[in-house]
Amino acid sequence: MLQAMRYVLVVLVLIALAVVAAAIYFRLAPMPAETWHVDPATATAPDSPNFTLRRGADAIMLPDAPATVAARLAATAEGEGATLIAGALEDGFATYVVRSRLMGYPDAISIRLTGADGGTRAEVFSRSRFGYSDMGVNAARVARWFDLP
Repeated sequence: MLQAMRYVLVVLVLIALAVVAAAIYFRLAPMPAETWHVDPATATAPDSPNFTLRRGADAIMLPDAPATVAARLAATAEGEGATLIAGALEDGFATYVVRSRLMGYPDAISIRLTGADGGTRAEVFSRSRFGYSDMGVNAARVARWFDLP
């Protein structure tokens, strides 16, 4: 009986160490700009449903000028703790990394802003680095950042 309890304890300790190691990896996983700074207009959608891609007919049309939209988005990104890894919204194309609060899972959100019909056309590619499904996190982020219903 004592031997079985030791075995169970060792297994539990190993599981706990694996969870801690995974948490550290997710929090420190690099998100290199050369991989994640992807133009939404030409991006290839992943095979998994852990992304949101708004381009072409699905692009977001906003009534404000690109500079106004860029400033508002930059403030929203900063407010959510996003880290700019490439580009600049004021130049019309930027990519941010946003990490989940609990485990630090990284998501990338690439945004292209262009002037259109007196307003701004926003093409957006928000995707998760890990996992198969994002449970709607990327779609919710895009809706929140762009103040969509």
